Amino acid sequence: MIFIIDCALIQYKHMLKVFVYGTLKPNGKYYQMYCQGKTLQETKCWAKGRLFALPMGYPAIIEGDNQVFGYLLSFASVKDLENLDELEGYVGKNSPFNEYHRQKIMVYNDANYPLDEAWTYFMTEEKVKVLKGIFLPSGWWDEESQARCLFHQK
Repeated sequence: MIFIIDCALIQYKHMLKVFVYGTLKPNGKYYQMYCQGKTLQETKCWAKGRLFALPMGYPAIIEGDNQVFGYLLSFASVKDLENLDELEGYVGKNSPFNEYHRQKIMVYNDANYPLDEAWTYFMTEEKVKVLKGIFLPSGWWDEESQARCLFHQK
């Protein structure tokens, strides 16, 4: 019995954890293609940042102290993370060609306690300004909030 628990703990520690806040969330545009059937665990959570809706139809976060709501997705395969990197336009650490920069952050549960560390994709504040991102003070992005922002931008 102890051996099984130890194996489960080892497996949990080696999962690749990613915080998603936009099109990769369950029921999001890219969830089925990149995440469905590949995740070992999915947990609602939040992270610190500032969330923006972009005119291209997806969100971005920049560093900040607001709550950004999303999901902690746990994957078993490095290939899944590589596929997410490709989708998010992440070429490599500090590359000037990155659309997003991938970095480790702390995510929190509903009771505001630290839940785990996870990778997520940040955009630079300068890039969000150039793209005319619209701040979402609610910290939640979905296609409906995206459409509302684009409507008010016109």
